[in-house]
Amino acid sequence: MAVRLEISPSYLSQLENDDRPLTPALLDRLAAAFPLDWQDVGADSTERRMVALREAAGDPLFTGTLPAEQLARIAEQQPEFAERFIALHDAYRRTGQRLEMIDEALAADNAGGARLPWEEVRDWFHFANNYVDPIDRAAEALAHQLRGSSPSPDAQSMETYLGHRLSVSLAHASGAELRRFDPQMRHLVIDPGQPAESRRFQLAHQLCALALKDEIAGVVESARLQQTASRQLLFIGLSNYAAGALLMPYRAFRDEARRQRHDIDRLSQIFGTSFEQSCHRLSTLQRADARGIPFFFCRVDMAGNITKRHSATRLQFARFGGACPLWIVHEAVAIPDRILVQLAETPDGVRYISMAKGLVKPSGSFQRSPRRYAVALGCEIAHAGEFIYADGMDLTGAGTPTRIGLSCRTCPRPDCDQRAFPPSDRAIVVDPDSRGIVPYALE
Repeated sequence: MAVRLEISPSYLSQLENDDRPLTPALLDRLAAAFPLDWQDVGADSTERRMVALREAAGDPLFTGTLPAEQLARIAEQQPEFAERFIALHDAYRRTGQRLEMIDEALAADNAGGARLPWEEVRDWFHFANNYVDPIDRAAEALAHQLRGSSPSPDAQSMETYLGHRLSVSLAHASGAELRRFDPQMRHLVIDPGQPAESRRFQLAHQLCALALKDEIAGVVESARLQQTASRQLLFIGLSNYAAGALLMPYRAFRDEARRQRHDIDRLSQIFGTSFEQSCHRLSTLQRADARGIPFFFCRVDMAGNITKRHSATRLQFARFGGACPLWIVHEAVAIPDRILVQLAETPDGVRYISMAKGLVKPSGSFQRSPRRYAVALGCEIAHAGEFIYADGMDLTGAGTPTRIGLSCRTCPRPDCDQRAFPPSDRAIVVDPDSRGIVPYALE
């Protein structure tokens, strides 16, 4: 630790025993070297303000970096200015995301920019940062009742709770639906052809939809969505969210994830969940007093459609069109059950470690084709030490990252060999006597 902080072991020992104070330079190094640990330390408001100010001032939007001593003076001597700068930077990022959404909606001629119900729900989860506190905490409390000494409630405990506490009868029968609940008869049918993890998730979904009905309905009401279908979809989405929080209780899952350095296979074994479920849950760990690593997460089908997406990082997925073809997730779709890792750099200069795995979800019948897709999970390289998939990669070497974009419609790179069409905000120049990878150049 002394080596990482660039101090002597004796100096570190004095800090540990409160014989010497933390200097701004050391505070800056601690926040950079141990971002997740530092937020658990319970630093005072000035130190927290300095760390937030450091992150905002380090945005690629600004050239150069401010010295730690200067940031510390601003945080301590001008606290109101610092708070407003931090809030302004956060508003800037969110406004940029909203403008990009509007721009892409208009470019796609999506009914004049009007959102479809599923888009409205997707955007709601995005601006909630994919974390819904009252439901997450209620599901965590329910998990403590059900799981006993296990890390996660098992199928038997959930079936017992459904029967004894919620008066729901259960049957397993093959059919066209994965799950069917009759609210009048209080009868639940689950397709046994699903993998065990999927059957368990369907149980958890129905249990949460009934046991946490009031909590979920309260969030739906407060969301103020415009369309009836949007509110219904949000109820389903929040029930799925609660199911994930039930099977992977927040603090237990976060603590285990850190112990395992976010090894998805190990987490899936410990909590009895699927690879996709574990990845998705990691992207929701944004509780204010116990944040996890800011991850991005997505699921891509064989045609390149992004069917699930969320990002707590600066990387934001395009709402329309396919993702960047240079991103490793597209290769993973064609290679099931193999984990691929990529160091990528977005046009703003931020580098990410991305892990992707192709998956096949069996249909349970020869008459139905299995579903093939890939999931991807990644974080900024500042958190690489906590992400096992970054081991052995050269994170700082020049020329090593793959230069990706979000989508061709928004990517500003003029020299990409994989460009499918020009960016929506750039004019093109056509020279009939010259031909490159694409038949035009960007102004």
